Amino acid sequence: MRFLLTDEQREFARSLDALLTAADTPAAVRAWAAGDRAPGLALWRRLAEAGVFALAVPEAYGGVGPLPVETAVACGELGRHGVPGPVVESVAAAVLLAAAGGPAAREWLPGIADGTAVVSLALEAYGPYALDADAADAVLVVAGDELRLTAGAGEPTRSMDPARRLFRPGAGGEVLAAGPRVHEAARAAGTWATFATAAQALGCGEELLRATVAYVKQRTQFGVPVGSFQAVKHRLADTLLGLEFARPLLYGAAVELAQGAPGAGAAVAAAKVAAGEAGYAAARTALQLHGAVGYTEELDLAWWLRRARPLRDAWGTPSACRARVLAG
Repeated sequence: MRFLLTDEQREFARSLDALLTAADTPAAVRAWAAGDRAPGLALWRRLAEAGVFALAVPEAYGGVGPLPVETAVACGELGRHGVPGPVVESVAAAVLLAAAGGPAAREWLPGIADGTAVVSLALEAYGPYALDADAADAVLVVAGDELRLTAGAGEPTRSMDPARRLFRPGAGGEVLAAGPRVHEAARAAGTWATFATAAQALGCGEELLRATVAYVKQRTQFGVPVGSFQAVKHRLADTLLGLEFARPLLYGAAVELAQGAPGAGAAVAAAKVAAGEAGYAAARTALQLHGAVGYTEELDLAWWLRRARPLRDAWGTPSACRARVLAG
């Protein structure tokens, strides 16, 4: 299959890139990690105005979705710019609530679509943690066939990325729905969370490669740019190949999700493995070619380096995703 984005989808990506560049997103990331949510939430509202969070919300609840291809485009740009906050979790929560239906869907989905509600999510099948629960207006938890709205953020847990704060939601809270329908809705939400995380990982890897290429063009040894060395060129080429091979898997999974294909879950898992590993490989390349300065606070690159591995493992570790692919 030869997959190309439409002119409208490419323009959507360019508009998000321009918005996030003008918004000084690295400053918002630093503030978020320091506990200041205001710049990140202001950016969240601007992204909502651009239609990002409406992509996974059905039209009946004020959204325009579900639109998997456009979601991949948006999450890729957000990953490339390192946007903080529970982006993936809000996307997955929209899918969960829409599939579960009921009063909770009517209460929360319009707010997710227009950016007035920031929602985090924890699914029992993917671990006990909710991302940035302290910044969310609601934290949803699915355990077994029960969907709960928890009271409070829960207990914080140390994270490799200071701008990705993990919380273990406490027991209790309001039961929003229960039964087999919740179980099926949680499965769909988990697939979308894996898919959106794959897009973020791909975007993160693209930014790491871009920054590294720019750096080796200006760093010199023996009077010439280190980017002219054959070994450096080979390393960068291998990194680029990994990212480029992951991209069609991601968009292929998006097409299968849009069509409701039976193999969509396996396609998403394959995309997550490829994008997660490619993004992490880009981080290793970036650190090696930048040297120690790459991991210091002097460069914004440090935030992307810290994020690559968590994105590789979030919402489906490589081993879990490979098992899903083998299961078909």
